[in-house]
Amino acid sequence: MLAINDIHTWYGDSYVLQGVSLEVKDATVVALLGRNGMGKTTTIRSIMGLTPPKKGSIVFNGKETVGMPSYEIARLGIGLVPQGRMIFPSLSVNENLTMAARNTTNKQDAWTLEKVFTVFPKLKERQKNKGNLLSGGEQQMLCIARALMTNPDLILLDEPSEGLAPIVVQGVFRVIEQLKAAGQSILLVEQDFAMAMDVADHAFIMSKGSVVWGGTADELIDNEKVKATYLGVGDEAEV
Repeated sequence: MLAINDIHTWYGDSYVLQGVSLEVKDATVVALLGRNGMGKTTTIRSIMGLTPPKKGSIVFNGKETVGMPSYEIARLGIGLVPQGRMIFPSLSVNENLTMAARNTTNKQDAWTLEKVFTVFPKLKERQKNKGNLLSGGEQQMLCIARALMTNPDLILLDEPSEGLAPIVVQGVFRVIEQLKAAGQSILLVEQDFAMAMDVADHAFIMSKGSVVWGGTADELIDNEKVKATYLGVGDEAEV
């Protein structure tokens, strides 16, 4: 579904992505892992065209997207749940959701307000509340729901657990598990290793702007050296 080949991305004079390659197959969850500052969010931004790569290829459902504006990339079927949530604080829950809704007359099981509210009943209770009156967990749920209202083929989730209490994180990942069970393709950037491995089929690890490891989630779980070296987790990690 998504094939990234040797992309190089800069922030001004800062050379951030130095030849990143990875792929996401249909109906799979891929975790993109690594310590802070290694280029994970920049990879997400490059996919969406927010920080376009200066070199390399990004192919989504057979279409090259490098050079396309972000809104056209989104229209191809990529939904973004950005780091920091970025909901519209002055709009109600309903308004945040309906402004993102995409025409889905030709898609079975399309995401509608009614369907979103079955997955996020708390949002139904809060549907008239403005975004800035929601808790952090509710804002994250709203951000995921807003992405679903675009009826994407692929969802990019950038640090969905960031800043949330553990019990709220569990609720977020229950939703991700539901989406996975329904066949939703997901690229997940996440610092919580255990949570990410619970839902991921495959994983890639980034270090200093490059992908340094790729394989199945089970292979990563069993690889103590890789986990310790690049993620600081596992029996061999330095304390």
